[in-house]
Amino acid sequence: MQDRQPSAAAAPSRRGLTVGLLLSVVAIAFEAMAVVTAMPAAAADLGDLDLYAWTFSAFMLAQTFAIVAAGQFSDRLGPRLPMVVGFLVFAVGIVISASAPTMPLLLVGRFVQGLGGGTMNLAVMVLVARVFDERERAVLMTGFSAAWMGPSFVGPPLAAWLTSVLSWHWVFWSVLPLMAVAGALIFAPLRALDLPPQPDVPAAPVQLVWAGLVAAGAASLQVAGQSIELWSLVWLGVGLVLLWRGLPPLLPQGFRPAGRGLAAVIVVRAFTAGAFAGGQTFLPLMFVRAEGLSLGWAGAIITIGSCGWMAGAWLQSRPWLVLRRDQIIVVGTASVLLGLVLVSVSAWLPGRLLAVAVIGWVFAGLGMGLSLASTSLVVMQLSATLELGRNTSSLQVGEALGNSIGAGIAGTLFALGLAQSNQVFGFGAPLTAMALISALGLAASLRIGAVENFSASR
Repeated sequence: MQDRQPSAAAAPSRRGLTVGLLLSVVAIAFEAMAVVTAMPAAAADLGDLDLYAWTFSAFMLAQTFAIVAAGQFSDRLGPRLPMVVGFLVFAVGIVISASAPTMPLLLVGRFVQGLGGGTMNLAVMVLVARVFDERERAVLMTGFSAAWMGPSFVGPPLAAWLTSVLSWHWVFWSVLPLMAVAGALIFAPLRALDLPPQPDVPAAPVQLVWAGLVAAGAASLQVAGQSIELWSLVWLGVGLVLLWRGLPPLLPQGFRPAGRGLAAVIVVRAFTAGAFAGGQTFLPLMFVRAEGLSLGWAGAIITIGSCGWMAGAWLQSRPWLVLRRDQIIVVGTASVLLGLVLVSVSAWLPGRLLAVAVIGWVFAGLGMGLSLASTSLVVMQLSATLELGRNTSSLQVGEALGNSIGAGIAGTLFALGLAQSNQVFGFGAPLTAMALISALGLAASLRIGAVENFSASR
């Protein structure tokens, strides 16, 4: 595929656009990190504790649908309109959530936020691919990783402070100023960029139907994993059928789970991100309950893993790195596997191997920094311009689905442990399962094939 270089008209305005894109990612990341801290206070205020988990699921399910829709519109109309619409919809969702007087209305706000956030995330990746060259993309991926990791340091304590001094509502309100600044920086240069629509791309409204089925299937799997009972099997069956029917049309043409190239990249992203997300869901709880740490120390260990992620994202963009891009992905997935193996071993021997768990989580974070940015870059390199939006949405749908399934499997095994009053199994089994899933990601990474690392070769 020929290289996509930025046009001359685009060059003068790219600095403001870059800063704006980074700020938009910071806003989404801060909201994601801060809401985790603020939601217990929101639940205590609004009641309906049985809906608590769905405040997170509503965002993810809407995001899955929006990713597909934004991919379709970005291919056909260009990324400009999806970016603007995503901004506005995300801001509307923030306002609804911030002013919600009841838990059901908060769910509506979170759903709207997911629609806007998914649209923005997809449009950002398409903009990067169409405006920046290969070397600049690798550097930008490091910047995006930093934009995601930064809020993991300041988001939780700031959210806790806002909640205690003002209220949980202000955790949502505080995101709007960031959105306003990011929008001011993005929208002006966005109008000046040469991003013509591509009317030759056929419209495919039926894709949105498939996206709806996938979102519903993911929701069914989450319901199945929330409790261990007969109805769980029904929900599991419904979820698998919906995914079996809805997922293939959302993937690249000719996609096979055991395929090479682009298909392997999507499988790597789904398995590796899903394993990491599933592990991260229960790791803080394990540190508090099994290792006897305070919540502050548990959070500090998670932050250490974030530092590993930053290091990996920085390393993958270095011009002196001699590895090909596919080799970087292999090293990254192997690091995630090693990290999860170490963490799972420590879970089976509570109180004895805390240092092993900390080291393991650093390796897991390092691997995510290497592999997550690199899989996005490989999809850009392997995609024709007319297929960029669809293929990017396939990658992100795979990641969202992997996160959902990984968390569902971990949650089911944790529930089994609780039912048997076996805390060791409750933490050891989920983390071991995540290590096995990450091993599938490593196996898939070996099938990608040679992909040049432009940041190292130019």
